[in-house]
Amino acid sequence: MRVLILGGDGYLGWPTAMRFSGQGHEVCVVDNFARRRWVEDAGSNSLTPIASLDERIKAWKEVSGKEISSSVGDIAEGTFLADVVQEFEPEAIIHYGEQPSAPWSMKSVDHAVTTQENNVIGSLKLLWAMREHVPEAHLVKLGTMGEYGTPNIDIEEGFIEIEHNGRKDTLPFPKVPGSLYHLSKVHDSHNIHFACRVWGLRATDLNQGVVYGIETPETKLDDRLLTRFDYDELFGTALNRFAVQAVIGHPLTVYGNGGQTRGFLNIVDTLQCISITAENPPAEGEFRVFNQFTEVFNVAELAEKVRHAAGELGVDVQVDHVSNPRFELEEHYYNPTHTKLLELGLQPTLLSETLIESMLGVIKDHQDRVIQDVIDPVTQWRPSPLNEPAA
Repeated sequence: MRVLILGGDGYLGWPTAMRFSGQGHEVCVVDNFARRRWVEDAGSNSLTPIASLDERIKAWKEVSGKEISSSVGDIAEGTFLADVVQEFEPEAIIHYGEQPSAPWSMKSVDHAVTTQENNVIGSLKLLWAMREHVPEAHLVKLGTMGEYGTPNIDIEEGFIEIEHNGRKDTLPFPKVPGSLYHLSKVHDSHNIHFACRVWGLRATDLNQGVVYGIETPETKLDDRLLTRFDYDELFGTALNRFAVQAVIGHPLTVYGNGGQTRGFLNIVDTLQCISITAENPPAEGEFRVFNQFTEVFNVAELAEKVRHAAGELGVDVQVDHVSNPRFELEEHYYNPTHTKLLELGLQPTLLSETLIESMLGVIKDHQDRVIQDVIDPVTQWRPSPLNEPAA
């Protein structure tokens, strides 16, 4: 199978490229290295030292004997993506190529505009390229569970049956995203659904939970194959950030009371989910939605798990409840369905103390690279202080 991976230099994209290549597929990765620039501009870095894309591809060939090709450019600009699609003629397209951070999207008007332009326009360019050049290809799009928000009802997988005034229909599940990043993903989902309904494309929208983890079987083969690992307030996800904080002696920064509940999965399960999805494409004109996570935790529970695992290694960790910079419910109902990937064969890698301890060990090897100034939350979802109405 010819597999095109957009965002193939990223945290998930690079391990995905190696996974598909190792399975014998013909792989081409596309990236413009924006993630590297955004993190550097924020004064941060990847905890893991990451090689250039060319060096990674060369190292992968040396280690595995397998080829990965690449094309460098911005998928939202001009005809770049259409040209790549026309030349490579992919059978599956894995789309990671978006600005991935909620805090980054809320940082300023320029960050918000860049997020929306990059994500929505890039995905639209992809849909048109598929329509014109590879209408039979399968789009595997990385969405987010954050599209749904935290409604006071069970969250279904993409669609819900509604009865209203005596009539019934199955419609897209209502979405109340909590950031301009998550809102861009909602726009993507609507556009992809349209393209399937009207143009007959086929797509799977993977509403992914929060990913944690630092290693995959492929990244362990050679240090040059390491994927990036972010820990700062903009790009570091909760468990990854807590693990770094524990190793360097920084209090774990739990936002508010820590009752925010989300779905989580290990990076190795992201690769498993992507592979399973690509191997089981939908029918022509079908738009599928899979909720992609394996376990549900609240933030306070995660902090306690990290604190306890670190304690077993002789590291005393403090947990601090800091003012929540986000606009979100800290206590809420949360019961999302996630059966479709399990039915296709997903074998979950559940979070264990041993797994956290392994993460802590890898982080310790690179702790001298941590820039502490970028850890504490600075970006605010709402004006601070809030503007008070005139008397």
